[in-house]
Amino acid sequence: MGWTARNMPDQSGRTAVVTGANGGLGYVTARELARRGARVVLACRSEERGAAARERLVRELPEAAERTLLRPLDLGDLSSVRAFAKELPDARVDLLINNAGVMALPYGTTADGFETQFGVNHLGHFALTGLLLERLLAAPAPRVVTVSSGLHALANIDLRDLDSRARYGRWTAYARAKTANLLFTHELARRARHTALIAAAAHPGYADTGLQTAGARLEGRRAVERFMRLGNRLAAQPARGGALPLLYAATAPEVAPDAFIGPRLLARGAPVSSPRAPWTRDDRAAALLWAASERLTGVGAGEYGALEVAA
Repeated sequence: MGWTARNMPDQSGRTAVVTGANGGLGYVTARELARRGARVVLACRSEERGAAARERLVRELPEAAERTLLRPLDLGDLSSVRAFAKELPDARVDLLINNAGVMALPYGTTADGFETQFGVNHLGHFALTGLLLERLLAAPAPRVVTVSSGLHALANIDLRDLDSRARYGRWTAYARAKTANLLFTHELARRARHTALIAAAAHPGYADTGLQTAGARLEGRRAVERFMRLGNRLAAQPARGGALPLLYAATAPEVAPDAFIGPRLLARGAPVSSPRAPWTRDDRAAALLWAASERLTGVGAGEYGALEVAA
């Protein structure tokens, strides 16, 4: 049968920050961590949807009411990322689940002028991780789990055009952002190798999370939206199945640094080590992306300094 959420070790006394926890994979991940005793911070762009998610979680797990905290976080606005980190009351963070993301949107930019998919999926989480790093290193066994996708294999990043300004394709830009997630994990794992921090990545396979229809809905492409909904209904696994690789990467004792966890059958199934494109282990590309991310976000040696010494 394989690993399920019931196999998770007890999480009592641990604090987890889950981005995009208002729905889909993020909600299930937050709920199951709370079920196992964790204090969970729901980091959500929409306070209204976040409040509804917290209410739902407390209805399902009344015993978690005092261990569930909602905080606003817009990964497409670096000022929001900084405010979230500054206002987070916890002196220690044991788990950071970099889950929130966008998929295959029409071309747009974040509040800071970055292409939306690269800015939200990668740069926002790069900045958040750096700003929470001191609190992560204060934990005895911290982990950072960043959610990528099997679709990363469609495209490598272009270090000369990280914002896809020269030529934009929604799925290519998505794949590049998901490759960036894996390169970030690769470099973070390398820099953290002399610390207790484990950096890992995960993907949900083909899970019905609502991301698949968002781009078509924004553009009013109703036929495409209906087609994607039908595909989800016929082929996708529910969010509770898609969240298993995230939960495994976050809690299983055997997870190694730079691991990439996904469903056994790629699209669905129990979590196992997942194949990844060879370019996601490119040391030079990972280091160059890291340097570019520091420059673009302004989150650098001051925040990641503890790892710079070890690197």
